[in-house]
Amino acid sequence: MLSQETIVAQATPPGRGGVAIVRISGPLAQEIGYRICFAGQQDSIPEKSMFKPRYALLRSFYDSEGQCIDQGILLSFPGPNSFTGEDVVEIQGHGGPYVVQKLVNRCCELGARRANPGEFSLRAFLNDKIDLAQAEAIADLIDAQSEQAAHCAMASLQGEFSKRIDTFAQLILNIRIYVEAAMDFPEEEIDFLEDSALRAKVEGFLAEMRDMLDASKRGVALRDGLSVAILGAPNAGKSSLLNLLSGEETAIVTDIAGTTRDVLKCDITLAGYPLNISDTAGLRETDNPVEQEGIRRAQVAAQQAQHVFFLIDAQDLAPDMKIQSSLLESLDIPAHQLTVIVNKLDTLSSEQLEALQSGLESHQILMSAKTGQGLSDLENIVIEQLGGRADESQFTARQRHIAALNEAYQYCDNGYQQLMMTGSGELFAEDLKLGHRSLGEITGQVSSDDLLGHIFSSFCIGK
Repeated sequence: MLSQETIVAQATPPGRGGVAIVRISGPLAQEIGYRICFAGQQDSIPEKSMFKPRYALLRSFYDSEGQCIDQGILLSFPGPNSFTGEDVVEIQGHGGPYVVQKLVNRCCELGARRANPGEFSLRAFLNDKIDLAQAEAIADLIDAQSEQAAHCAMASLQGEFSKRIDTFAQLILNIRIYVEAAMDFPEEEIDFLEDSALRAKVEGFLAEMRDMLDASKRGVALRDGLSVAILGAPNAGKSSLLNLLSGEETAIVTDIAGTTRDVLKCDITLAGYPLNISDTAGLRETDNPVEQEGIRRAQVAAQQAQHVFFLIDAQDLAPDMKIQSSLLESLDIPAHQLTVIVNKLDTLSSEQLEALQSGLESHQILMSAKTGQGLSDLENIVIEQLGGRADESQFTARQRHIAALNEAYQYCDNGYQQLMMTGSGELFAEDLKLGHRSLGEITGQVSSDDLLGHIFSSFCIGK
């Protein structure tokens, strides 16, 4: 679907820099690049055949009056062997804002228009150079804040996520073909309820879909960051932990209980993963209305967070050294969303430390926010929450992917349950069709203009 319009934009970040790239895509790209390079030249102009594809030309760039704007490199990528699938030209000049604007303006004078956000990637999608999930991975790679996020976004860009979705779509299609063929040939008298091969295939497929949903949820957390609330009684070391994780004096630390009155938010990277940390007010009974409001906000932060770090002062566990807290029990936080951190490890005797270590459970760790002791254990908790290290996580995902995957799973599961109860394949076949359509929304095989507009409008201009 080649566009009749030619677009142009600065592909590098705005501002001053050593090099800036102006990207042109569309039917006039080659002509515009040629005229910018040679139209103002007084010497003999070479034939356009000298404009070699994927060959770096050192040229001067001219305005409409033949005045030299800049000197740099020009590259030509004839379609369909380009990022967008159209003719593409890139002008690499010096990174001054004035120079870049002059080059963009000259391209517009020669027939191009300024590109909308994400329009180059949109054209790549429309021209079947990438699918919709890969297009989103481009934005995820640009926005990646950690090694793991970049690694997994690159895997999605290379098609790892799309391949899995396509595999599921093909499985659904194969099952649907079998079911509809059985209905079209009733003389075969296939009993769906007694067809063990069909049941095994569907149940195995549904199990794989559930695993994929879990992996996609981890992919969303990897892209957006894991939201974590730090809770605990006053002076348990919550602000000290935040400062340790952020690597700077983000929160005020004093011996006075109730220093933190509001929710203090901070974006950090721990074990290579993005975390959205919220340090909260100490939880206790108080008559101070300001502190009461801080405690209320702390409880709201705990409800909204994906995970909670609950700190307990190790000295409060004496003399029996059992890790328990009536305050924690009153919060009723699900075990899979909770890490209990026994803090101030550096204040314990060897006997107390031994007693604590002997009773540790999987979601409990010992730390010293003051010295950093035990930080590696906390990193392992985060890695486990996000589904493993970068070489184990294979893609990033978005909330719309999870919604479409879950919808596809629900259609297929509901259809299968009806098949098992009634033995009728008609409803099952229809649900399989709807599930197949839901999966198509992920890669863009099924998409609306509104969806495309929403996705690509979030991209940066020039990409």
